[in-house]
Amino acid sequence: MSDTSTGNGKVVVNRSMSLDGFIAGPDHAMDWIFDFVAPDEFPELAAATGAMLIGRRTHEVGNRMRADNPDGTDYPFSGPVFVLTHRPPEPPEPPDPAVTFLTGDIGEAVATARRAAGGKNLEILGADVAGQCLRRGLVDEILVYVLPVLLGDGIRFSPPGLTRTDLEPIDSTRSGAVTILRFRVPG
Repeated sequence: MSDTSTGNGKVVVNRSMSLDGFIAGPDHAMDWIFDFVAPDEFPELAAATGAMLIGRRTHEVGNRMRADNPDGTDYPFSGPVFVLTHRPPEPPEPPDPAVTFLTGDIGEAVATARRAAGGKNLEILGADVAGQCLRRGLVDEILVYVLPVLLGDGIRFSPPGLTRTDLEPIDSTRSGAVTILRFRVPG
């Protein structure tokens, strides 16, 4: 596990979540999040992040959202993105030098992405990747943006099969309609 002191290379699961526990709606829709949070609303989070490790589906949803709204505001993060997948894609045209596709063990993927983070935080996105990291004890913190909406269906905060994990509350704040919760994951 990485150092859990502030800003010193933590592994952080980052989630926006509906009040009823969904991080994505039906068909993996995530555009509802921007009804409550602008992608650039928390620049300090982006500044503390050195790399991201995401799942293939999360990557594809992000690409679809950019294609549907090319003038939309992107998350203000400019570091490397690692996509963990069982099936690497055909080379995109043109390839994105900031995106690296990884296959294999979650521990190796986290280690690769942490090295690339250069001492900053590694942000974990995607239900399956986050669940794998939590099961293996690779997460230092969970950051949750609870949004005032009930989706009723979609992708749950944590995938089935995750055992009970008691978390240590670190912080609870509010920004507009959003409640921000930060928890330490015991090691």
